Amino acid sequence: MKTSPLRAHDGKTSIRHRGATSTRPGWRVRTGVFAATTALLSAGTLLGAGPASAAPAAVKLTSSSCPGVIQKGQTSGCVTELQNLLNAHGAGLLVDGIFGANTLYAVREYQASTAIAVDGQVGPQTKSKLYATGGSSPAPINLTSSSCPANIVQGNKGGCVTELQRLLRHFGYSIDVDGEFGPATDSAVRSFQSAHGLSVDGQVGTNTKRELYDTDESPSTALDLRSGSCPSNIVEGQSGGCVATLQALLNGKGQHLDVDGEFGPLTLAAVKSYQSSAGLSADGEVGPNTKAALYANISTGGGSGAPAPVNLNSSSCPSNIVKGQRSGCVTELQSLLNHHGADLAVDGDFGPLTDSAVRDFQAEKGLSVDGQVGPNTKAALYGAVTPPSSPPSGGGYGKILTVAAAEVGTVEGSARANSYGSAVGLSLSTSNYAWCATFVSWVAKQTGASSYRNSYVSGWVKQARAGNYHLSVTTNPQPGDIVAFDWNGGNNYTGGQEHIGIVRTVSGGSGFTTVEGNTGNPNGGSDGVYVKTRSTNSGYDVTFIRVR
Repeated sequence: MKTSPLRAHDGKTSIRHRGATSTRPGWRVRTGVFAATTALLSAGTLLGAGPASAAPAAVKLTSSSCPGVIQKGQTSGCVTELQNLLNAHGAGLLVDGIFGANTLYAVREYQASTAIAVDGQVGPQTKSKLYATGGSSPAPINLTSSSCPANIVQGNKGGCVTELQRLLRHFGYSIDVDGEFGPATDSAVRSFQSAHGLSVDGQVGTNTKRELYDTDESPSTALDLRSGSCPSNIVEGQSGGCVATLQALLNGKGQHLDVDGEFGPLTLAAVKSYQSSAGLSADGEVGPNTKAALYANISTGGGSGAPAPVNLNSSSCPSNIVKGQRSGCVTELQSLLNHHGADLAVDGDFGPLTDSAVRDFQAEKGLSVDGQVGPNTKAALYGAVTPPSSPPSGGGYGKILTVAAAEVGTVEGSARANSYGSAVGLSLSTSNYAWCATFVSWVAKQTGASSYRNSYVSGWVKQARAGNYHLSVTTNPQPGDIVAFDWNGGNNYTGGQEHIGIVRTVSGGSGFTTVEGNTGNPNGGSDGVYVKTRSTNSGYDVTFIRVR
């Protein structure tokens, strides 16, 4: 992997914990997370919080003392048991018996990884899966905390090793999360160190820990392959959320793929193997028959699960789909909204979050913002109408640089820097994750220049290339534009070494300066928001994004 010398400070990948839209938190599943995501490394995961002594005594989920469906808002020993089980799978939750936001995201992440519809409800199938794939491991502890040794090495056991293994799985290494640093973990550590330009000694010291927390995204697995947001035939060479969902489903059928959203040779081989075992034509193309087989005999997660998607324009769907409805039409709606960046749970239930996502989408497309999914909204969801013309320059766009520049000097981990996460629904110290795109989202929120919010660098690039959210790609950068960097090349912004900032000045040649969050202090010291000098001829890929 080609690594920029800037990587140590500036190349932190913007990981997404929460926040796809301006109104609700979401999640993404990432490379190798059980594998898909998030959503997500929750705040509890990164901070490595341990069990709370006040938690109610654990009660087995399948006992008569637990409700048929355990869901957000409940507090009980059933939730304690749920959190313990999720932690056994590397979630790193605070075990307090309270089903809050972090537990919800961990449930959704687990469901995505095991080919269950992502509805966040712990029903019979989710309970069964948790016990069937269960195990026990010490609660994860943040590697940078004083509770972990300066160098974690083979032979160590405990929560620090649990956390190490969980992080390695996020990078695609197929190891057990058992809290024991054995030969398999040692091999994964050495492979990780080699791939990231670190000293290959098998010891998890300061540099390796920093790199491990510098994780990257994978596309959402909250898309249904049968919905209109996925191609009729998914084939080798494609990438994105539909491929990530495919990989998660294949893993649920016994394959062992990294859920990275890239349909490469390994995914092709897994598709053909599955097709052969299922009595299908082993052509490597995931069409209607293969999709149907993948979803066969998979319980859909919560109480009654997510209904199968139905095309919004079919006679089976009402003319206006509205809040309160539950059907396959809503499943399809949610998948389509996710395709446009909403990041909803695909549960077929038109609740407040779906309503907010619909209204956001309508506002972006210049439609009547009424929360009702009628003919015009349906057409826009399927991409059958031309997006509204971009507003004239000025206004929010004209304020982008002013707002960003005013933050120069803000130090990582400070209360001010930590407040940037509010733009994407994240409450977490900026010392514990890569926040360059979170900063850009915060600036966009402050100025109102765009309603797009994403803590992934690739999300900004993707939406700009698609011309969504008043974003577009430009080759004539101006102050106030956004600039994305792909340090390891490939121009795909998914390789694990991405960065993003805001253009400050342009020299007229290849040089320009930027205001960047999550970047190195030119004078030494902690990362923060600083002015950097960049160039388009420095061996890495650069994409300029216009916001108008």
